[in-house]
Amino acid sequence: MKKKFNVTGLCLPKKHYMVKLDDRLAQIKELVDDGNYFTINRARQYGKTTTLKALKEYLQNEYIVVGLDFQRLGNASFENENIFALTFASYFLDVIKRMEGAFKEAMKATLDELQAYAQEKDKSFSLYKLFVHMNEICSVSDKPIVLMIDEVDSATNNQVFLDFLAQLRGFYLDRTEVSTFQSVILAGVYDVKNLKRKIQSEDDHKMNSPWNIATDFEVDMSFSQSDIARMLEEYEHDYHTGMDINQMSSLIYEDTSGYPFLVSWFCKLIDEKVLKNKSAAWTREGFLEAERMILSDKNTLFDSLINKIMDYPELNSMIHSMLFTGKSIVYNPDNAAIDIAIMFGFVKKEGGIVVLANRIFETRLYNWYLSTSDVQSMEIYKASLKDKNQFIIGGHLDMRLILEKFAVHFNDLYSDSNATFLEDDGRKYFLLYLRPIINGIGNYYVESRTRDLRRTDVIVDYKGEQFIIEMKIWHGEEYKRRGEEQLIGYLDDYHKKTGYLISFNFNKNKQIGVQDIVVGDKKIIEVVV
Repeated sequence: MKKKFNVTGLCLPKKHYMVKLDDRLAQIKELVDDGNYFTINRARQYGKTTTLKALKEYLQNEYIVVGLDFQRLGNASFENENIFALTFASYFLDVIKRMEGAFKEAMKATLDELQAYAQEKDKSFSLYKLFVHMNEICSVSDKPIVLMIDEVDSATNNQVFLDFLAQLRGFYLDRTEVSTFQSVILAGVYDVKNLKRKIQSEDDHKMNSPWNIATDFEVDMSFSQSDIARMLEEYEHDYHTGMDINQMSSLIYEDTSGYPFLVSWFCKLIDEKVLKNKSAAWTREGFLEAERMILSDKNTLFDSLINKIMDYPELNSMIHSMLFTGKSIVYNPDNAAIDIAIMFGFVKKEGGIVVLANRIFETRLYNWYLSTSDVQSMEIYKASLKDKNQFIIGGHLDMRLILEKFAVHFNDLYSDSNATFLEDDGRKYFLLYLRPIINGIGNYYVESRTRDLRRTDVIVDYKGEQFIIEMKIWHGEEYKRRGEEQLIGYLDDYHKKTGYLISFNFNKNKQIGVQDIVVGDKKIIEVVV
């Protein structure tokens, strides 16, 4: 039976096409070998559970790995210290009993005693007693014990969880005098060292996590283009589609920046949904169709993205500014909005600047902002709805006509507006005009390599045809000339002969309209608004 691409739950090497995790597992093992306690905190659907499962097998020759999942514990398990301690003991015992090995005989007396507490639901059983027994088990084990806990975000009663962490911390600090876990690995979205983001309490002692003993987890869990290529090589060995592996891995990486779930989702759609003919599906055209499917789908990852933006006004303001004004956000770890956005995987740090995590998130956010009721009530959007049917000629998008019509509407509607206001929103207006025209058939994205306060390149894909559109603020003839040269270079990168330029000019004596500029073998169609 051939493997499948998987986007739900745990990925299994024997059943699913997967990126090879060996290098990552070796890096994590170094942390375990050094006796570190740490948290694998990554965004949702970032491969945390799959990594833990693979790590457990990777470590099993040298360690006893006890893997727990707090998501299996109900809310009642965190009601108070006694209930949590008994529940944890029972869960720990169940996992140990399923393991093979003579080590359980050495632990028998302690395990039996722990079992008695759990069965009798002893009300005197505390976290401290639990950890005394944990340490006794560690002392008689024939191998060092590694404790792994997945879904720690499910610890709904945070004070009980903090008390649990405090016990881990206490015995970690005393590890030269008492036997304890070789390593403790927690996994979740929230950085356990920053539980103040999740705890809502007026008590100061609850706002500081005792997990300050944890080592920073710096292993890169995203997929590189070469990771994706190796996975596609395995797929190609099975199906012989004739795909250009380098091209396909590059396209997928450019859209996802290696976000594990998005990579697998692209592959699964191309494999199963785009076309029945796999040879035709694994092409650039097939990729673009999968991209369209992803951007139009509703799922928990995108729901989380939008919900968090709605829940955190500072985050909303920051991302809106990044998208529509091109303003650079300097990374500051003390900025709450930045901290939240990085923790949830919406943005990343790149060269000291905060950028959107990947092109799919960026485009999805553009679409969301441009689909809100207040934005769609704007006159430029209404004008697009009236115009949109005239831009498709012979199945092709007439971009020149789009620019001409946009210039007319923009000047009719906004020529008397404040220039500063328009500098911030001019790009939004064009995307708002463009989206209804290509919606459902074409896609667009903003090229991050060229976006800044004065210049933005938008790439439009419509039925496999690409349009390179530069938007810039007018700052004189010299700046215009440099912009044209930059666009020419960009057209070379994309092997295009024609590019499009929107100049937002706020001078009162400007000459509005469309003109053709020929530079060598390239043509720039410029519209001044």
